[in-house]
Amino acid sequence: MNYNSTRGLKIGATAAQAIKTGLCPDGGLFMPEAIPAITDEEIRALCGMDYAKRAAFILGKYLTDYTAEELLSYAEAAYAKEKFGERPAPVTPLSDRKYLLELYHGPTCAFKDMALQIMPRLFSGALRKTGETKTALILVATSGDTGKAALEGYRDIPGTKIQVFYPADGVSRTQKKQMQTQEGKNVSVYGIEGNFDDAQSGVKRIFSDEKMKAALAEKGVFLSSANSINWGRLVPQIVYYISAYCDLLADGAIAAGEEIDVCVPTGNFGNIFAAFLAKKMGLPIGRLVCASNENNVLTEFLSTGTYDRNRPFHTTMSPSMDILISSNLERLLYTVAGAEETAGYMRSLAESGKYTVSEETFSEIRRHFSGYCATEEQTAEILRQTYLQDERLVDPHTAVALAAAKAYRENEKSPRALLVASTASPYKFAGDVYRSITGVAAEESSLPGVLKEATGEPIPVPIASLEDRAVRFSEVIGKEKMDQAVRDFAAEN
Repeated sequence: MNYNSTRGLKIGATAAQAIKTGLCPDGGLFMPEAIPAITDEEIRALCGMDYAKRAAFILGKYLTDYTAEELLSYAEAAYAKEKFGERPAPVTPLSDRKYLLELYHGPTCAFKDMALQIMPRLFSGALRKTGETKTALILVATSGDTGKAALEGYRDIPGTKIQVFYPADGVSRTQKKQMQTQEGKNVSVYGIEGNFDDAQSGVKRIFSDEKMKAALAEKGVFLSSANSINWGRLVPQIVYYISAYCDLLADGAIAAGEEIDVCVPTGNFGNIFAAFLAKKMGLPIGRLVCASNENNVLTEFLSTGTYDRNRPFHTTMSPSMDILISSNLERLLYTVAGAEETAGYMRSLAESGKYTVSEETFSEIRRHFSGYCATEEQTAEILRQTYLQDERLVDPHTAVALAAAKAYRENEKSPRALLVASTASPYKFAGDVYRSITGVAAEESSLPGVLKEATGEPIPVPIASLEDRAVRFSEVIGKEKMDQAVRDFAAEN
C-alpha cells in the first residue's frame, strides 16, 4: 500500500515514509492509493479477538510494509492492561438504543491515547525502516488533549524530540496542568497568545519553511507531526469503530450486517473521518453525525456546502472542538472529489478563508454525513440530563455529541442503533461538569475533589496525581516567536 498527497503530488510513499514525514511536500496530507476492504467474515472473526489483536489485523491492511509480528507487538505494548485496563475501548449502553464508545481509559484520560500510545511505536519502526539517522522533532499544535497524549506517548522515545504549543487561555485547568508537568528529557511545552488555529497555523508555517528545514538539518534534526494530519496518528482511530461494532455484535445488541449510526464530537475532523474510512472499508455504518459546539463551521458546511472560517471564534467548555480550520476535512474532499478539486479548495481556503464545493461533491458528502451543533446552554443541559436520567457522568465534548445525537434522532427519525464517541474523562473538565450538574460554580482550588464529593465518581489516577506534580513548562509566547522556540529546542542536546 503506497501513499500520495491529497493535493495531487504522486509520491508513492510507503506507510513508513508517510508516517515519518507527516506532511506532504506540497502541503497536502498523505492518503492511501486505495481503501482496503473488510469482509463480514473478518468482522465475525474479530469478535473473538482482544483489542490488540483487532488493532494489529486492521492496521495490517494499511501499513503493509510492517510485518504482522511488528504490529501485534506494538499493539500489545500500547494497549497493555496497566495502561488501559481490561478493555481499552468498551461500549456501554444508554437509553433508546444509544451506546457510548468509551475512549478515555488511557494514561491521559482522553481519546487521543487510543492513537498516541501506538503511534510512537509505529514512528520508531518507520525510522528504522527508512534508515533515518537524524533526530525527529515532533511538532504539535493542540486544543487540549492531543498535546498531553503526544507528550506521554513520545516521552523519552529514542531518536525523537517533541514540542507542543497550546492556546494559553484556551484549554481547561487540568489539560494545562497535564502539559505543564510533563516528564521526560526530550519534551518542550509552550503556551501561546492566541487560539488553537493560531497554534496550528504556526506549526503548518514552520513545516513549509524551507529555510527552517535547512537550518534544522544542519543540526541533524528533521520535522514531523503527531497531530491527526499524520497518517500514523489517524489510522489507529479506524480500529476502535470496527472494534465497537464487533462488541455490539458479540453482545447481541445488533445482528450481523445490521447498520449502525455513529455520532462523533468533532473539531479537526480526524476522529469522524476515521469512522468514515471504516464505513468505506465495508463496516455497516448508516450515517455519520458530525457534532460541533458553537464553533459550528462544520455544521454550516454540511448544511450548505460552503466552508467559511471567517467568523467569530468562541472559547467553550469543549475546548478540543474550538477549531475553525478542520484539517482532516481535506482528506474527505480528496476521497470524494479527487486531488485536483481538493487542491483548488485548499488554495481558496488559504487565500480567502472559504470555499464552496461542487454540487456533485456536496451531494456525495451529504449521502454519508449529517451535521448538528450545540450551544453552551444546550451542552450543559444535556450533561445534566445524562447525569440525572441515565446516571452517567460525561465530559462536555461527549455532551455536545449527545446533544447532536438527540437532534439527529428528532429530525431524521433513524431507527438504527447509535454509537456515540465519548472522548474524555469528565474530570478533565471538572469545573464545567460540576457547574452543569449543580448549577453553581466551584473554586478552582477545590477541583476535582468537589466533583467527586458531589457525584461519587472516582477520580482517575492520572488526574488525581496531578496536584502533587511540579510545573516544568509555564512560559507563554506570542505566536510570532514559535519559530525561534523550535530553533532553540532543536539546538538543545
